[in-house]
Amino acid sequence: MHTPIDSSSGVNDAPDSDVIHEDRLWHDNGWTCRVIKNEDDEGWAVAMTKDGEAEPALVGPWTMGRDKKNPKPLDVSAFNTLVKTASEVLRRHEQQLHAQLHKQVWIDTANDRISVTLDIVPDEDDPHAVLAAENAAGDSLAKVRVAPTFKLSVRSASDWIESGYAKPR
Repeated sequence: MHTPIDSSSGVNDAPDSDVIHEDRLWHDNGWTCRVIKNEDDEGWAVAMTKDGEAEPALVGPWTMGRDKKNPKPLDVSAFNTLVKTASEVLRRHEQQLHAQLHKQVWIDTANDRISVTLDIVPDEDDPHAVLAAENAAGDSLAKVRVAPTFKLSVRSASDWIESGYAKPR
């Protein structure tokens, strides 16, 4: 059943062939929400999948309806809350991945404060990392390709600076 809803709800109210608003399936604003039977017990679960993604960003328990057998139907409020929660999960995942792939240390030298960064490129065919240095003004001092296993620390960054930015072994 396709049910456009009013714009005060926060969900797109324009007729759109991609918009679906059914009791157990909603597709709107780039997200698909499915209420599914929980295989582990007698309850229900909800899965939120962002358009273009193969796996759900969020899976969680879903409320039983009044008959205590069937799930509560999806509605605009529940859908909007689930979109917000799933978006936050994706944002935290992206932040965690960025933190794993990007490291930075600051080194104070006699003349300047130098930022040394390590950016890991997790390419399947050619994994590597880029070690880079900038001065406090943001001017690039050096950039070199290193192994993705290179360990950036204050010590390794200091050694690199002291070597005149020679490629680390």
